Amino acid sequence: MIKNLSMNINEFLPLRDVVFNTLRQAILKGELQPGERLMEITLANKLGVSRTPIREAIRKLELDGLVIMIPRKGAIVAEITEKDLKDVLEVRAALEVLATELACCRMTDKGILLLEAALEDFEQSLHSNNVTLIAEKDVIFHDVIFNATGNDRLVQILNNLREQIYRYRVEYLKDFTSHARLKTEHRQIFEAIKKRDGKQASDLIVEHINNQEVNVIKKLNEEKKL
Repeated sequence: MIKNLSMNINEFLPLRDVVFNTLRQAILKGELQPGERLMEITLANKLGVSRTPIREAIRKLELDGLVIMIPRKGAIVAEITEKDLKDVLEVRAALEVLATELACCRMTDKGILLLEAALEDFEQSLHSNNVTLIAEKDVIFHDVIFNATGNDRLVQILNNLREQIYRYRVEYLKDFTSHARLKTEHRQIFEAIKKRDGKQASDLIVEHINNQEVNVIKKLNEEKKL
């Protein structure tokens, strides 16, 4: 159980939703690990709430596939499976190819400058060895591309998918040997978009996502052998 689990109260949300969002983010960021048991009493004490909103949040997390219920053991954080990874990255690749092609056509000169700044921030974050910070800067880089499409529906769908991707993104970034490759891939994507080369940029995006899939699957298989 993580030591620093804390909850940010939002006066506009019911308590059960605040608890749900807190636990969901902890799982997606890897603060609650796959296979970790979610004990209602312990969580209630840490968050300073009764067991009722904890129980309701766990039910919702189960519906989202982030938690599974095991007889006589209770709720545990769901493992990251190879199928789940492939499913979500397959959808991500299709959407990001579309977003990248649109961005190449629609990104303004100001947008190019914003993307370059996001790229530099991402590259700088790699020196920190802070996985959460690197993941946040990675998200911002891709968000600049998404927002440049000018397609609100596409951005909304990508944002909804983002949190499902985040769990795999963090797992990928934990492999520090992949950071040099990530830096190169982001730089190449930026240069292709700057040249307005939609074909090259979309090909690079697919390669970027495929490398993530291969890396995380390799890690999952290695963990199974332990």
